[in-house]
Amino acid sequence: MSDRIQILIAMSSYMAVIIGIGIYFAKRANKNPENYFIGGRSLGPWVSALSAEASDMSGWLLMGLPGVAYWIGVSEAAWTAIGLALGTYLNWLIVAKRLRNYSHVANDSFTIPGFFSNRFREKKKAILTISALFILIFFTVYVGSCFVTCGKLFSNLFGMPYISMVILGAVFVLGYTFLGGFLAESVSDLLQAIVMIFALVTVFILGSYAAGGISNIFENVKNIPGFLDFFFSASPTVENGVQVVKDSAPVFGEAQRFGWITIVSTMAWGLGYFGVPQVLLRFMAIRDPQELKKSRRIATVWVLISLTAAVFIGLVGRNIYPTAFLSANEAESIFILISQKLLPPLAAGIVMAGILAATISSSDSYLLIAASAVAKNIYQGTIKKDADDKKVLFATRITLVIITIIGVLIALDEESIIFEIVSFAWAGFGATFGPLLLFSLFYKRTTYHGAIAGMLSGGLSVFTWKLGISKLGGVFAVYELLPSFIISCIFIFVVSQFTEKPGEEILDDFEKAKELSKA
Repeated sequence: MSDRIQILIAMSSYMAVIIGIGIYFAKRANKNPENYFIGGRSLGPWVSALSAEASDMSGWLLMGLPGVAYWIGVSEAAWTAIGLALGTYLNWLIVAKRLRNYSHVANDSFTIPGFFSNRFREKKKAILTISALFILIFFTVYVGSCFVTCGKLFSNLFGMPYISMVILGAVFVLGYTFLGGFLAESVSDLLQAIVMIFALVTVFILGSYAAGGISNIFENVKNIPGFLDFFFSASPTVENGVQVVKDSAPVFGEAQRFGWITIVSTMAWGLGYFGVPQVLLRFMAIRDPQELKKSRRIATVWVLISLTAAVFIGLVGRNIYPTAFLSANEAESIFILISQKLLPPLAAGIVMAGILAATISSSDSYLLIAASAVAKNIYQGTIKKDADDKKVLFATRITLVIITIIGVLIALDEESIIFEIVSFAWAGFGATFGPLLLFSLFYKRTTYHGAIAGMLSGGLSVFTWKLGISKLGGVFAVYELLPSFIISCIFIFVVSQFTEKPGEEILDDFEKAKELSKA
């Protein structure tokens, strides 16, 4: 039996298990929209913690982050990982319990746009519509990044056409999301989180052994200027988009300074956690707020181990396969190469399932949340307010198909870099929803108009900064999430000061949620 067939068998077995989970939960999920979108608030601490992290990290954890470390060394990958680890911990510590209680107080909300709308008791549904549209935009980009991962994975493994593999992955993810909704997604994400961390740790350990140990890895790459420095980054010498190789060794130029502005910018990835719906929904869906402390510990440990292993896999790859990938785009396949070279085929298939797990766990979350934003918040919330549950679920599935098609179109470019696509969508969510969520939970003077101003200024600033201001260079080259997050905070606070203060009902809800969170 060929190696490829054995890998395919292992991955197919995994996919069959995932489909089985979807089928098992299908009847319960389709009972009503609340079950479909938030699982009836029934998640335990392990499921809520690991499904949150698995759905958040996506394929970039196994491909994007190791690829960055392989290409330019420690600096950007490590500071990004540090920012994400801090963001994970603080989000579970500060936001989780208050949001769980407040979403229940605010008319039992079970989507993020719905929470914001109910939090401010709006009648014209402007917040509901704006937040739903931003979710649709940024999650469609996110879905595209997941399909890029599918395309790269299967084209690398089986030598199949990239575009065909993108479409195949999209069809599988769409079918799975159709079946089981949020509960199936969350339970399968628990399994996928386990597969992901197993894959990362296994590849890291075997790769380190093949390279002669950690000390030998550091010894071999320390001669690359800036490769192991937290304050510099390596600079591959590139001609016509391909790194130069001389005497069977990759050529690097002078190290590039990784200054404090860049470090702060990179660590700002952690701010994104306050606004990403796939994580926030897990806070809202946990069955008992008292279990959130346990969830926080589980999530933090998982993230620390996974991020550390991912960064080291990039270093290991540059050590044992220094000329295997000669562009930033190709470097994102280093995890696949190490797995294929060092593991028996069946075991490699299980590890490859880790990438598939990351992709599925993220893309189904993105699809489901984006579809709920359209069907529940725009369709039922503003267009057809008397739509029954059956019509809402039908609208959800139509939206799923449309988003999948657009995601495939985004993924058609084979030169796409997963890390860059994810970073833009991450910034979009972090700046659009992060500041408003924090103000909504902890600042009772936040007004309806302040909320609208914050969302619009944060979301639009991401586009303006990324596509325009950042081109000025210097301090303006900062990651768009950081300035956009700050701009949104300023708008929320200033506009709230100059508009009519919230009514008594809104203030009562705030105090009720505050008291519940003290328990």
